[in-house]
Amino acid sequence: MAIVKPFRALRPTPEKAAEVSAVPYDVVNTAEARALAAGNPLSFLHVSRPEIDLADDVDPHADEVYNLAAQNFDALTAKAPLLIEDDPSFYFYRLRMGAHTQTGLVACCSVDEYDGDLIRKHERTRKDKEDDRTRHMLTLRAQTGPVFLTYQPNARINAVAAVVSRRKPLFDFTAPDGVAHTVWRIPTESNDAVAAAFAEIGALYIADGHHRAKSASRARESLRDANPEHTGGEEYNFFQCVLFPADQVQILAYNRIVKDLHGLSKEDFLKKTGEEFEISDDAPATPQSRGDYGMYLDGRWYGLKLRREVTRPIRVTDGMDVSILQDKLLSPILGIRDVRTDKRIDFVGGIRGAEALERLVNDGAAAVAFSLFPVTVAELMQVSDAGEIMPPKSTWFEPKLRDGLLSHLI
Repeated sequence: MAIVKPFRALRPTPEKAAEVSAVPYDVVNTAEARALAAGNPLSFLHVSRPEIDLADDVDPHADEVYNLAAQNFDALTAKAPLLIEDDPSFYFYRLRMGAHTQTGLVACCSVDEYDGDLIRKHERTRKDKEDDRTRHMLTLRAQTGPVFLTYQPNARINAVAAVVSRRKPLFDFTAPDGVAHTVWRIPTESNDAVAAAFAEIGALYIADGHHRAKSASRARESLRDANPEHTGGEEYNFFQCVLFPADQVQILAYNRIVKDLHGLSKEDFLKKTGEEFEISDDAPATPQSRGDYGMYLDGRWYGLKLRREVTRPIRVTDGMDVSILQDKLLSPILGIRDVRTDKRIDFVGGIRGAEALERLVNDGAAAVAFSLFPVTVAELMQVSDAGEIMPPKSTWFEPKLRDGLLSHLI
């Protein structure tokens, strides 16, 4: 049983939604955030990444940064302005990127269900990132960006979405990256029907936003401990999320580049690789099926396919393409033991295409690049159901939700 709850959103007016909305705080660094917000005082990046308004040498985790986030939030609320809905509501949020469309429910989910693993996870969180967003939430007393969840499709929910999406939207704009964002407020008389439909869902899965979810849990713990009259019904017991049916979620590959061949010549590297993989010449840059890999080396694409199947994987993740590449090539041949810490490897989201991999190798930033077939949502769910952790940098979700459109006050 999945618990979803409507909430009184803090939101911009429809006329200002495009100006206020911003890319998620964690997909850009400080310099990129500063460039995106340049010339736009209403950009939500002034709230989610307030260090962009301070000197370059300021520690992004300094007290003044979080204090400025609160000041900027108050200023934006007054200037945009941001309005609080009169009644708790659900919303549908549609993303359209090219031919791909996905529509999710914006709601609040239960921190208790997250803590109890009824909302399933596939990623470990880092304490430093938790600390940052927990402090940000507590300073603002708000969750300003949603957690991206997925679930097995449900006909009742699809039917409600079909009806609501025929109404006039609350927000409808196209962001600078070409992604169209459309948001409908669901009539409050439908709240019970939406909640009842989600009660039929067996499990919810975090697709993207593990640090936001964990930070909401930590913020709840802090606020609960400080509240002697805690009841469990307070807004801090819930966190904002957007829930998409699994058959609409799009996962792109998370590709790899390696800066050198670990002291090997091109010929020796190909020889060693050929012991584990069948190598084909002039292969397509983008693998067309699971078990196939693209490798860009010295100006040309090669195709790789493992010579021997992985026998009886101990874990679900052992048989995944990203794990096989790591275990059979990156670690034993190129010496990349830990992709989390090794500075010789970097990662390129599939949204950037094979051209980005070619450019990085041709320009000398990398010696070799690998393109992978994307992980499927079914694989992600299998890993989560098994209580396992996905390999690092294995999923790239597109299109991205925007921050600042609907905030949840806690």
